[in-house]
Amino acid sequence: MAPDAHAAQAQVSLHEKLEFLSRPAAYPERPACVEVRETHLSYVFLTPTGAYKMKKPVAHEYADLRSLEGRHANCRAEVQLNRRLAPEVYLGLVALTQEENAALAFGGSGTVVEWLVSMQRLPAELMLDDRLRRGLLRPGDIVELAQRLGAFYGEQSSVELRIDRYLALLRHQLDASRQLLERPEFALPPAELAGIFRALGRYLDDGRELAARLAAGRIIEGHGDLRPEHVCLSTPPVIIDCLEFSRDLRLLDPFDEIAFLGLECARMNAPWVGPLLQRSMEAILNDRPGARLCAFYTGLRACVRARLSLAHLQEVVVRSPDEWLPRAREYLEHAARASKVIES
Repeated sequence: MAPDAHAAQAQVSLHEKLEFLSRPAAYPERPACVEVRETHLSYVFLTPTGAYKMKKPVAHEYADLRSLEGRHANCRAEVQLNRRLAPEVYLGLVALTQEENAALAFGGSGTVVEWLVSMQRLPAELMLDDRLRRGLLRPGDIVELAQRLGAFYGEQSSVELRIDRYLALLRHQLDASRQLLERPEFALPPAELAGIFRALGRYLDDGRELAARLAAGRIIEGHGDLRPEHVCLSTPPVIIDCLEFSRDLRLLDPFDEIAFLGLECARMNAPWVGPLLQRSMEAILNDRPGARLCAFYTGLRACVRARLSLAHLQEVVVRSPDEWLPRAREYLEHAARASKVIES
């Protein structure tokens, strides 16, 4: 990086970037307002027609975003990967620049001080989570979604992965979840946790069904974070916000992703979605995974989501502190039900 780029970064603080991007006058379209949302790894600036995502300068287990180069690479990967399922939504990258007069500019010609992912804003009323909250979701919506996902999964090549590596990836998620969920300060029911981790651990130790899935070429590079808030029920449906920062976490069985989405819909009082989605996907992919395999995927995903819920309580500034422990307990209820299917 050129010396003047280092100087520019030093002169422009995160606060200054956020303040500038929160102003309607910063954007070429001059929106009437800008809505700012914060996620675990990003700030998102919403105008009536657009969405602009800026990565936080942080490091975590899978990515180091503390440097401008690291954030740039992450933004490029996000656009490339998400164009697989939402090609018209991900428009590209926009540079935040510092001009010669030291003023910031959106897509200017000065020194780049930040990168943003530019997206088309999707209609809120078409998002799956919104449909679930308003009780407007129809079975036909799920069938159309299954067709879109099935086409995507059918286009993906089987990944070259050794069985010991695949099992190690799954075990890492299980062990990381156990380590956090069993911490005494969260006071989660020890007997329930023991039953969940016993069932998931034994299934993973056995490994035969998982090995058979890998040998049959069923493990692909998927989306990695298939949640209702990432699904737009347009025609055709589009799916956004894939897990861009770790290929390892995108190496999965399509029915793992389907189980995850079914879990999240069940949490939103639509337990019928998961079975319909699975039946539809089985027909499209000509694949019949067993009940114990799908229960393992559900239980493992529920534990991971419980762990990620509690991880919010370890942040320096905790957003919605009363939300995360009840949410973790809710996920564990689903994991406990799945563990009974595994052991049946």
